[in-house]
Amino acid sequence: MQGKRHAARSGSINWPGTLLNGRPRQRQDVLFHLRTRSANELWLVIVDASASTRRHQALSDAKGLLAQLFDDAYRQRARLALLTASGAAPKWQVQGLKASGGLRQWLEALGAGGGTPLLAALEEAGRWLAVRQKRFPAEQQRLLLVTDGRLKNGAPLPPLECPGLLIDIERGPIRLGRSKVLAAQLQSEYRHIDELLPG
Repeated sequence: MQGKRHAARSGSINWPGTLLNGRPRQRQDVLFHLRTRSANELWLVIVDASASTRRHQALSDAKGLLAQLFDDAYRQRARLALLTASGAAPKWQVQGLKASGGLRQWLEALGAGGGTPLLAALEEAGRWLAVRQKRFPAEQQRLLLVTDGRLKNGAPLPPLECPGLLIDIERGPIRLGRSKVLAAQLQSEYRHIDELLPG
């Protein structure tokens, strides 16, 4: 009994589930997956790297959080789909590959600039997910959206067909607070990055 419980407490971390409860302060706050053979996971990560995310170290802190996320995905053998929303159009970095060390190099080189094609990124992600869900119906898919919510157009965002978490990286004395509205439109959970970073 003890050994079985220990295995459940030391298996692969349920990173999105852990984040939903806020920043883990002690080991008991970390959620683990039950070990099952069929639980293939895909983490769809959309990163807003528009010019506004340069302010107040927002993108820099988001990169730290993403590095941790990629490490956990690698340990859990989760697959990653990574889409950046900056410049004129969203761009895929990886699509459904196992997490690897190459992601860290990409992350280090990631800079902010240009507009925020977030609506286009979500539409693209939605199309890609629909195809993937037909190919891998048993796959557990999750969305992680990292954004400061500073979008120009007011078009509502389309919810994706998987559970999601929006991580708000907006900082500074004047906050527009749009990310909470976006999370509601996406039917996703909402967390501010300050809740998730080490104090």
